[in-house]
Amino acid sequence: MRNAPGQTVTTISTGQFKSTPEFEIGDMLQYSPGISIKQGNGPRDEGISIRGSNARNGFGIRNIVMEDDGFPVTQPDGLSRSDLIDPHSYSGFDVYRGPSSAMFGNWATGGAIDFHTWTGAQIDGFVYGAEGGSFGYLNNYVDIGRKIGPLEYSLFASDVRGDGFIDNSVFNTQTVNFLGSYAVTPDDVVTLKVVHNYTGTELPIRLSLTQFEQNPFQKGCVAAAAAAPGCATVSLDANGFSSPTVANTAGQAGLGRHDRRDIVGLRWEHDFDNDTTWRNQIVFDDKDINQPTGSTSAVGDTPAFNVMSDLTHKSSLFGLGLTSSAGVFYDTERLSNFTYNVAPGGNATLGALTSFYNSGEHENYGARVREEVKFNDSWTGVLGADLERTQISTADTIFGFTGSVNGMPTSSNVFPIDTQYLNHAEEAGLLYRPNDAWQFRGRVATGYGTPQVSQLTVTPQGVAGNNTALQTQTNVGYDLGADYTPNSATKISVTGFYEFFTNEMITQSPGAGLQSYTFNAPASQHRGVEAAIDWRPDPGWRLTTAYTYLDEFYTNYLEQLSAGAFTATFNRDGNKIPGVAPNELLTRVAYDQPTGPWKGLGGFIEYQFKDGYFIDNANLVKVPEYGVVNLNAHYVIELTHNDLKSATLFFEVKNVFNTIYVASANDITDTLNSTTGAENPGSVLATTGTGSIYAGAPRTFVGGFKLAFQ
Repeated sequence: MRNAPGQTVTTISTGQFKSTPEFEIGDMLQYSPGISIKQGNGPRDEGISIRGSNARNGFGIRNIVMEDDGFPVTQPDGLSRSDLIDPHSYSGFDVYRGPSSAMFGNWATGGAIDFHTWTGAQIDGFVYGAEGGSFGYLNNYVDIGRKIGPLEYSLFASDVRGDGFIDNSVFNTQTVNFLGSYAVTPDDVVTLKVVHNYTGTELPIRLSLTQFEQNPFQKGCVAAAAAAPGCATVSLDANGFSSPTVANTAGQAGLGRHDRRDIVGLRWEHDFDNDTTWRNQIVFDDKDINQPTGSTSAVGDTPAFNVMSDLTHKSSLFGLGLTSSAGVFYDTERLSNFTYNVAPGGNATLGALTSFYNSGEHENYGARVREEVKFNDSWTGVLGADLERTQISTADTIFGFTGSVNGMPTSSNVFPIDTQYLNHAEEAGLLYRPNDAWQFRGRVATGYGTPQVSQLTVTPQGVAGNNTALQTQTNVGYDLGADYTPNSATKISVTGFYEFFTNEMITQSPGAGLQSYTFNAPASQHRGVEAAIDWRPDPGWRLTTAYTYLDEFYTNYLEQLSAGAFTATFNRDGNKIPGVAPNELLTRVAYDQPTGPWKGLGGFIEYQFKDGYFIDNANLVKVPEYGVVNLNAHYVIELTHNDLKSATLFFEVKNVFNTIYVASANDITDTLNSTTGAENPGSVLATTGTGSIYAGAPRTFVGGFKLAFQ
């Protein structure tokens, strides 16, 4: 973990999950306060938010920087995906909450997450595991690792398949994660990181609230002509390039994703002496996508490079302990995207190419400095800052098909995009430890996130063009927190925060038949409380709880809506920011027999609650709250003097009471009545606001085993 005095950081060991199914990383991340999870576009694609940072994003992860063993897995344009994460490969993770651009740079307005794979020394042998259950789920995985003198390595590989619990959600994904290090000399260590992931999945269509209430799991949706009530459909150009359109269900159209991700990183650390370390790192990250997810399909290969070099030095001045660091960084991504119409006929048949960009780049470079001061045994402070320049340049080509009879474009327009941003971030933190039991934290920090290229290609008029007037989103946050650890069996942590956002990037529709565009909401505020409890009152018993309260609202935002001949502006000041649940709670009571012949036999009951939240700027439509109960039983057998070191057996029932709930809801656009010009009520939005909701999993049974060998 990076040293971050004063910052609110949660470190979670996955050891507490070793006897549970580990299908997706959100099941573990939710034990960090401030974290919120929503289902994304695929089985392990999750929208991860820290303090609501990613709540409005429709897919993937933004406004959070993600790393894997210190190697970046967020591409230079700010997008991260959780598809490449198989939780079995990780020993733990650190969640940095609050604006963190002084440490992590661009996109860290919400914070950062660093995942840690099992090291060779921790594995020390060979692990084979398998788990499976309802809806055809099966995961086979291996973890191999050793530490032999100066060499240490770990290799993880998994194959995951399933039918999904929603129609048209069969998936098939493979993951490889390697970490190896070699001490070339006592002062030089070289580390190699390799990640490979292939994600192949069918993809259902998101529902309106009314459709969700009618048919949450999309049953009876084989064909649009004979579809059951509540089935979602997508409108496809009948000839693949122009109107009229025909309705297809997800299965008819063959919607899905077929994505590959390959990451190779190399790090060299050199110790000049016991107090001075020089670190150099280069990462190649290639994302190759084929995503027929709706009426269009995105296809593109996006290679990226990330290079950094920093120096850390420990010293003292006037009796104060100093840890000084300074570094430079550079990352670049080739911009490549081809957008095709999806045509009727099934198997995601591609129609006409409607737009593309395949040149130019998204480029970031800058420098950062950091000074940690240990005033005495009780007080530690930190100051940090960075300066970063971003340049986005490409040319977006748009094809028109008006009057075409053979699918050849009748017009083409090229919109050059060339824009630059210069950003900076500062941080000041203070940590006070009066004794071993208490720790108090205070921090003020800033964050920034520049636009991505897709936000620059649609104008406020809802047509293709240049939207480079879009500005950087920034925030400044204040944290105050306390940690109480009176003994090894008790830890209680509470943090209050208040964050002020400027130019928060919002996506909205300018009217019917026009494209959604991104603009800057001048001001909004995010505030809340986070609390965590880890209590072991008696041998074998453990209570873990994570609670988050969020109150997030606009303070300066005028929204313009259009329909027919009408255009109106609405003041959203004071309205809640959509997608943000006010209250989230996750708590688990577990027992594991600590001694005797049944040592290792145990189980837990877990309760997860998520409050209802609005999904539109006018606060007219609200998805309902829910609570889900999970039960687990397991048996961990530790063995000695055998090649087999341990065996773990487990069985779990998820969503015991078969609750139907919303696992993911993207924001919807408020609309006007085209006849009267009045704003449509929530009852209309609930029916017309398609493309929003995925249901959560019904009652699910999962069992498995894990064998660890010498």
